[in-house]
Amino acid sequence: VQLQASGGGLVQAGGSLRLSCAASGRTLSSYAMGWFRQAPGKEREFVATINWSAKNTYYADSVKGRFTISRDNAKNTMYLQMNSLAPEDTAVYYCASGATWTYFTPIRLNDYADWGQGTLVTVSS
Repeated sequence: VQLQASGGGLVQAGGSLRLSCAASGRTLSSYAMGWFRQAPGKEREFVATINWSAKNTYYADSVKGRFTISRDNAKNTMYLQMNSLAPEDTAVYYCASGATWTYFTPIRLNDYADWGQGTLVTVSS
């Protein structure tokens, strides 16, 4: 499966962006999907995840209340609506898929089998 993340860009603090992750090659409706981010000089970190039916979501504390993850299985696409952006949100954002969400919430990198190439989000102060 190929994942294509898009929607990144430069935005002022307090602004909003909507990221998209389009999948091709295989339907993703059976898997949990997630967003991760990697700031310069830092490790890749979990941002948000959504289960296959979109009934369950989970967020990192740092983005809770500001970011919203969603998905459209008919379009094989996942989204991340980011509001009230702050400079510390500056990072390359990666989408991921292929996770299962049963007993444990998939928040680790190795919970996911497939990764997109990343899209850069820069928040200016």
